[in-house]
Amino acid sequence: MDDRAEIREFLASRRARVSPEQAGLPAYGNHRRVKGLRREEVAMLAGVSVDYYVRLERGNLSGASDSVLDGVARALHLDDAERQYLYDLARRAPVPAAARRRAPAKRLRPALQHMLDAIVDAPAWIHNHRQDLVAVNHLARALYAPLLADPRRPANIARFIYLDPAAGAFLPDWDRAADDVAAMLRGEAARNPYDKDLSDLIGELSTRSEIFRRRWADHNVRQHRIGPKKFQHPAVGVLEVNVETMSLASEPSLTLVIYTAVPDTPSADALRLLSTWAATQDHQPETDPQQRFA
Repeated sequence: MDDRAEIREFLASRRARVSPEQAGLPAYGNHRRVKGLRREEVAMLAGVSVDYYVRLERGNLSGASDSVLDGVARALHLDDAERQYLYDLARRAPVPAAARRRAPAKRLRPALQHMLDAIVDAPAWIHNHRQDLVAVNHLARALYAPLLADPRRPANIARFIYLDPAAGAFLPDWDRAADDVAAMLRGEAARNPYDKDLSDLIGELSTRSEIFRRRWADHNVRQHRIGPKKFQHPAVGVLEVNVETMSLASEPSLTLVIYTAVPDTPSADALRLLSTWAATQDHQPETDPQQRFA
C-alpha cells in the first residue's frame, strides 16, 4: 500500500461518516459543503491545530504522539480495530529492501495438530493472518468440504469467498463474510506491509473481483469476530454455530477458531450428523502436521 494515500483515504473516510450531531457540534443548517465533519472540527475535537491535523490527513503521521493519535481516534469515533489500525499506520517505518524478502516459512508444531485432533465434538481449525487454513480437525475438514474442494493449497478463506462460486450457497450471510474478510485483510496489511504473500493475495483478489475492490476501497478494518455464524452445508443442511477465536501464545501469527452449537438444537444434531458423514468420506489429510505457514 502507498502509506500516505492509505492514511489520507482512511482519515478522510472516517471523518465523512461522523456527523456534527454525533460529535456534539451544531450543524448550522443543511448547507454544509462536506459530508461529515470539517477538518477544523476534527482538529478542535482532537485538541490539535488545524494545520497539524491537515498535515496528518495528508498522510504524514510521522512523529505523531500517542496522545495525538488518541485525540484523533476519539474525534473520529474510531472503534478498537480502527484505533489499532491508525496506530499501525503511524508506527510503520521504512524497512530495508533486504528485510522485505519472503521470510523462510516456519513449520506447524505437531502439538498444535494433536490439540485440534483432541477436539472431537466441534469443528476446530487454525489460520494465519492471510486467512490460510493452516490446520484442521476432522469436523472442520468435513465442514469446509466446499472450500477444500479446490485443490489449491493452502486453502484460503478470502480467496474462497471472493473467487469461488460455491461460496454464496455455503455462506448464507455472504455479504457479512465478505465485509469481514476484506476488513481483516486491510488491518493485516497495515501490520505486515512487507508480507509478499499477503500482498500477492490482495493483488489477486483486487484483479479478479470487482466486489473485493469496492470493499477494499471502503477502508474498513475489523478484528476477528466472535458470535454467531451460519453455514449451508451440502450434506447436513443449515448449521448455526457460535464462533470463538483466540491467538496462540506460542505462535502469535496463528489464530485458533472453534465452532460450537447450542445443545439440544437442530444445529447440534447437524454437527453430530456431520461427524457421521465425515467418517464415511475417504478424506486425504488436508493439512500436514509439518506444514509451513508463515
